[in-house]
Amino acid sequence: MDRATFIKETDQLEKLIRTEFEFTQQKMALLLGISKKTLVEIEKGRASLGWGGAVTLCTLFSDSQVLQNAFGGELSDMLRALAFTGSIQTPRPTMGGRVWWRTLRDENGYRIQQNLVSQHYRILDAKDRRLFSSFSRDETEDFWNLYCH
Repeated sequence: MDRATFIKETDQLEKLIRTEFEFTQQKMALLLGISKKTLVEIEKGRASLGWGGAVTLCTLFSDSQVLQNAFGGELSDMLRALAFTGSIQTPRPTMGGRVWWRTLRDENGYRIQQNLVSQHYRILDAKDRRLFSSFSRDETEDFWNLYCH
């Protein structure tokens, strides 16, 4: 997945999320920092949230079942993979990938996992802290070979 695909999918999910939380268009527009007119255009497919709006939607509604089902669980990991694309990250704790993740490699206390829905990769340490995330398997393997041996 790339940013454009993420934004497009988020645009298409916005109305479902608004309905899930039982918000009016006016209330949702206010929360997202856009006009009601812009929100109506987004819901009709004539405008887009853009990167900032899509990230805002996913951040504010991270507990949305619609979003979690669409993108595979915790959204912050996927957002970091899109935003930092292959950057080394400050270790952050995760839940260890018990639901939305498939472990591809497990050695020396490190794991490479792939999200079952969004298909992005991450590397966790023995304490389930995220060290790296990317949509590129090659970048993930390169990081693994440099830092996890």
